[in-house]
Formats: sequence, structure tokens, C-alpha cells
Amino acid sequence: MSDGARDLPVGLLSLQGDYAKHEAAFRALGCATRYVRRPAELEGLRGLVIPGGESTTMTRLIDRVGLRGPLRDFAAHHPVMGTCAGLIMLAGDLADEVAAHGVQPLGLLDCTVRRNGYGTQVDSFDAPVVISGLPGADGTYPAVFIRAPRIVRTGPGVEVVGRHGDEPVAIRQGRLLGLTFHPELTEDLRLHRAFLDLA
Repeated sequence: MSDGARDLPVGLLSLQGDYAKHEAAFRALGCATRYVRRPAELEGLRGLVIPGGESTTMTRLIDRVGLRGPLRDFAAHHPVMGTCAGLIMLAGDLADEVAAHGVQPLGLLDCTVRRNGYGTQVDSFDAPVVISGLPGADGTYPAVFIRAPRIVRTGPGVEVVGRHGDEPVAIRQGRLLGLTFHPELTEDLRLHRAFLDLA
């Protein structure tokens, strides 16, 4: 990454969802951010985060403001991290179309996910997950799962970089990173720092 790219802000898709917590994490790392609500706001970014939230609403708003094509174009040349509902939006397809409720993923990550795969809001939980290549004594990360999606298939070009038990919970395809959990809800900045290293 060039020094000039390091000075560019990270975009936060801010149509809906928990983007403010991501903003705080990047600021703690000394990285500027910019809210993205329109296609023109993708210009001049080093990367983009699609946050957790409600994937049905996110789908509707992305299409309403004309962001579907521009997001795909951006992801072809820049790092993008999707967390929880953001992973659903990055996915290639959904496991249960009947339960999709109008969600139309962007088709960027070669994976299949199941919405609310770990249960409803009351089934939310915290758990240590093992992330490969993560600095630290044992590579574990304190993950927060809230109505989390489940990754039920990964394509040949997708690397599973994080697991909870035998379950994949973090995947990477080139400079695309998909997490079933919410790294922005912890004080651990290692995954946000790792994302900046992709830019």
C-alpha cells in the first residue's frame, strides 16, 4: 500500500446499522472515516465496511440510492469488510430463499450464508474464536454474535480464517473479509487493524 493510500479514509456504509461503532474503532487506530450513502461518496476511499444491521432494510436502501453496481465495482479494486448483516450482503447466495425476506446479496464473496443461523436475538452470545494470523498469544478473539448468520458453504477461492469450534465464522477472498460476528462491539482493535493492512 502506498503512503498516499494510507492517508485516505475508510468508508462506512451508513444507510442503516451499527456503523458508528466501526467509526470509533478506526478513529482509535488513527484512521479517518467517511459515511457512504451515495455512489459518489465511494470516491477516494482506501476501503469500505458494510456493518451489521438488518439485511432486508439494507437491500432496499442500497437499491433505492443506486449503490448496488457501484459497490460491486468498488469491491473489485478495494478491500471490503462485511460484519454480520454486512457478510450477508457480500455473500454469493443465501441458504434459504424463503426466509430471505427480500434480501438480495451483492454476490461478491463465493459463499452461502443462512440468515439468523445461530438463532434470534435472545440466542445472541459472546465466545472466543480462533483467527489465523491474528497477533496474540493464542490467536483467539472475543467475538460477539447477535442474530448472527451462519456460513454453510465456501467456494474454492475462499479461505476460512476464523472458526468457532468447527464452524467457519471469518472468511477471506482476496481483499474481501466477511465476519459473522461484530468486532466493533469489543475493545479489541486487531481485526480493524488487519483490515487496514489489506488496503
